[in-house]
Formats: sequence, structure tokens, C-alpha cells
Amino acid sequence: MRDYANMTRRQRWLMAIRPRTLPASVTPVLVGTAAAYRDGGFRLLPAAAALLGSLLLQIGVNLANDYFDFKRGYDTPDRLGPVRVTAGGIIAPETVRNAMILDLFAAATIGLYLVWVGGWPILAVGAASILAALAYSGGPYPLASHGLGDLFVFIFFGLVAVSGTYYVQSLTLTPLAITASVPVGLLITAIIVVNNLRDIPTDAKVGKRTLAVIVGEKGTRGEFVALVAASYVLAAVLWVMDDKNPALLLPFLSLPFALRTTNKVLHSRGAELNKALSSTALLSLLFGVLLSAGLVVSK
Repeated sequence: MRDYANMTRRQRWLMAIRPRTLPASVTPVLVGTAAAYRDGGFRLLPAAAALLGSLLLQIGVNLANDYFDFKRGYDTPDRLGPVRVTAGGIIAPETVRNAMILDLFAAATIGLYLVWVGGWPILAVGAASILAALAYSGGPYPLASHGLGDLFVFIFFGLVAVSGTYYVQSLTLTPLAITASVPVGLLITAIIVVNNLRDIPTDAKVGKRTLAVIVGEKGTRGEFVALVAASYVLAAVLWVMDDKNPALLLPFLSLPFALRTTNKVLHSRGAELNKALSSTALLSLLFGVLLSAGLVVSK
């Protein structure tokens, strides 16, 4: 067992922000920027601000999840996933809460620049994103504890992140850009699906009703298969929308890895799902990079 008492301050905060989850905030910005470049709308500063804002929101969600799940008693010693810093006594709850507030304030500050660039639509999207980041685990009706976490991830890490990144650079939206956001959101949602599949026994025990708890193991594995399959169907739709440009077929290079990852999810149990979780995160990143490359090459 790791000796948390001897961890450095840097190690503690790295554990709190969960660096392995951050590709989920990078991939949508990458795809949105690639789509903007394809359509001649690429702008470096708005793209960089969108990336920084997305990273800060992801970190804010992670800190809020750590803090609020501890306050509600959801993170118990039976947890199969990584130890959370608040529940593990690694960082004081009040310190995590304050870091969350500062992080979301920083995200809002970045958002002011994006509002200046993109106008009131970005103000509405930014405000909704920050409120949703808090509502995911906190507030009187935490989304993640009432079966709505998957929908939150799909909307804000897929539709909003990709389309918003495109919009702040191009100041418009196209059907292709919106369509490209859907498979990105589906595969990032698949990450949380595996996480919740692993945690069904412990979440159910403490009364945390994720969608996985509600539909059960069989239903959750079915959801995962549907999300992955739909992502590749949408990749084919993008190919057709772009006059069957072969560059838009690049995401299919990740299909063999997707099949192996799906097999892991279908046949893993308990702590074994941690490896499947890592594979799913890698799949979403790989798909996003290939889709971005396809969009750039198709210019």
C-alpha cells in the first residue's frame, strides 16, 4: 500500500486533479479546432483559451467530485478505484473545496475572454458549464447520483466542448462541426460508464444512484457497446457528409483497439475494470486524434 503520509505537496495535488482524466477535456478542443482549421476559421488565441478553460473545468469537476462525494459519504474504504484525496485524509476537505472554488473562478476568468470573442452564446454556454460542473456532484440534486451523469458528460464534454471550440474561432456553426461533436461525446461518456460499472456494488451500498446502478451490470455493458458502436456509425456519417473524403475514414484505424477494449469491458469484473477504464480513455483520445487529423487533411 502506498505511503500517503510521505507524499510531497505536488504529488498530493496531482492525485487530486487526476491527470489521467484530462485527455477527456483536451480531445474535444482538438477536434473543434481541427474542424475550424478545415473550414478556414482557425484562430490561435481563442483555441488556446478554449483548451485552458476546458482543462480548468475538468479539474474543477474532479475536485468537486472528490469533495462532495466525501461529504455525502460515497467514498468508502470498499472503493475499487483510486483513493480520493479527501476521503483518504490526504488533503483536508476545506482545502479541496477552496481549490475547487479558485479553479472554477480561473475558468470563469478565461471565459470572459471567450465571451469577448464569441459574444452572448459563449456567456450562456460558459455559465451553464460552471453550474453543471458544480451540479455534477454537488447541490441539492447531484446529477451523478441521480442517473444523469452520463448525459452531463455527453453534453458538456462532447456537444458543448467541440461546438463551442469551433464557434469561438469561426463565430458560426456548421452541420459537420456539430456532427463531429457527437462521437467525441459518446466515447468520453463511455469512460464514465466503465467507471460506474466498476463501482456498482459500492455505489449501490451507499445510495449513490448512477445510471449504472439503475440499469444494472448487463444494461451498463450494453450501454458501453452502444456508445462505441454509435461512434463509428457517426464517423461513417461524417465521411458521407464530406463527399466521401477518404481522410474522414482515419478514425476507423482505431477500430481494432475499440474491439479489444469492448471485449475487456464485457468480460472484466471488479478491480479488473480499472484496466478497461484506462483502455477506454485511450480509445477516446486515439479516436479524437485520428478524427482531428482527418479533418485537417480534408481541408
